Amino acid sequence: MLQSITATFSKQNIPISNGNMIWTLSFKSNTASKIPLVLIHGFGGGVAMWALNLEALSQQRTVYAFDLLGFGRSSRPQFSSEAEKVENQFVESIEEWRVKVGVETMILLGHNLGGYLAAAYTLRYPSRIKHLILVEPWGFPERPNTPEQDRPIPGWIKALGAMLSPFNPLAGLRLAGPLGPILVQRLRPDFKRKYASLFDDNTVTEYIYHCNVQIPSGETAFKNMTIPYGWAKRPMLQRVALIQDDIPITVIYGARSCIDGNSGSSVKEIRQNSHVETIAIRGAGHYVYADQPEDFNQRVLQICSNVE
Repeated sequence: MLQSITATFSKQNIPISNGNMIWTLSFKSNTASKIPLVLIHGFGGGVAMWALNLEALSQQRTVYAFDLLGFGRSSRPQFSSEAEKVENQFVESIEEWRVKVGVETMILLGHNLGGYLAAAYTLRYPSRIKHLILVEPWGFPERPNTPEQDRPIPGWIKALGAMLSPFNPLAGLRLAGPLGPILVQRLRPDFKRKYASLFDDNTVTEYIYHCNVQIPSGETAFKNMTIPYGWAKRPMLQRVALIQDDIPITVIYGARSCIDGNSGSSVKEIRQNSHVETIAIRGAGHYVYADQPEDFNQRVLQICSNVE
């Protein structure tokens, strides 16, 4: 998926503890004095999901993108079964990666699960973060206690959820065997459309399939962080007030997203003594960076330029 990128970049495995490796893309800029931007992908994804963004974002500063531990081409270790310990494993792997790469401070951007982990990292290592960018972050609100607050869940989904609860979220993809890529194409034809400017074949769906057909390490970790229907066991809104007041936060979401878009407003309300900005990208859904890449790239570049 990276074949369309004309900019010079390096790709390598960064060694961390316990023999694990973090697969990393590095787009080095001549403006070494500028604070680097670090991108963290979401659940089931990998570094190549940023194919529409990396070149534009790296024109003015160094950009790093890495596969989370347990995902993509990074190592797939066994994670704890306890949500707090899983979160700590992810956070410590990011910190070990930072030390090995030699990044002192950074602008940290995370999408979906990556947004949750970026916030968790900022809580633990605030001195390393100059700006936190949350793109359609997962795991912020608590699961509603009353039925009228919750989204209506069709009976068939509840039944399917009960049947699949012992398994990992993407178990069906592996069970499909060689039919897996076709299954991805049928279930998510939108991914091919999102990257149509780069590929006219099944490159994207093949990439997503191969990211998720391997040992379900990060997938199992994510499952252990959730309660039924995808809510976080340890909602980030309960802790976001603990992030240092002097760390600015920007929440970017798609105006057409089916994901709860109130988290940004909630963060702003909770952190009244801090800089919190919410940005809605028109015409974009949950995958903001692929739905409207030009608008997304310009917004992120503007945020980054304000950091200096």
